[in-house]
Amino acid sequence: MDGDFRTQFVRDPAALKHYPALVLNADYRPLSYYPLSLWPWQEAIKAAVLERVQIVAEYDHVVRSQRHEFRIPSVVVLKEYVKPQKRVAFTRFNLFLRDEFCCQYCGARGDLTFDHVVPRSRGGITSWENVVAACSPCNLRKGSRTLRQSGLHLRRPPRTPTAEEMQAHGRRFPPNHLHVSWMDYLYWDAELEA
Repeated sequence: MDGDFRTQFVRDPAALKHYPALVLNADYRPLSYYPLSLWPWQEAIKAAVLERVQIVAEYDHVVRSQRHEFRIPSVVVLKEYVKPQKRVAFTRFNLFLRDEFCCQYCGARGDLTFDHVVPRSRGGITSWENVVAACSPCNLRKGSRTLRQSGLHLRRPPRTPTAEEMQAHGRRFPPNHLHVSWMDYLYWDAELEA
C-alpha cells in the first residue's frame, strides 16, 4: 500500500475478497467506523511479518508460503498509536454520513444527491454550512430558489461535523459483513443503555 499503511482502508468490500482483517489502533479501538478500518488479509499478514501489528484474533483458515504457514488474521492491533483526525474532510460520502443518509427536506432515504441551501446562482458556496443531502424530487422542487421561495424546510441546519459525531454516525451504519471475531472490539466504547 502506498502512503501511511496504518490508515489506508478498503471502501469496496469486493476488493477485500475473503477474510478481511479488522484494524484496531493501539488503544484497541477501530481506527475508523465508516468506512470500517479493514485490510485485505494479505496486508494484515504483511504487517504482522514486519512486526507493525499484533494479531489478536484469527480465522480458522491458513495460507502457506514456501517456508511458512499462517493462520489468517481477523483482528490486528497497531503497535504504534495513530492520533485520530480532528478535521472531517468535506466529501460527498461524509456529507451523506453527516445527514445520516436521508434527505434533509423530506426525510426520504435511498437515491440521494446534494443541494446548496443558498443556491450557487445566488452566491451560495459549497461548504458544510450550505450543502445538505437531498432526494432528487426535493432537489428538483427547490431548484435555484431559496427555501422560502420553494416552500421547503430543513430538518436541521447544516453545520460542520466533528470527528466524534462522524464516528458516532458511522457506528449506526455497520457494513454488510461483520465477522463474529470482531464483535468484542466494535462498539465497546458505546454508551450502555440503562
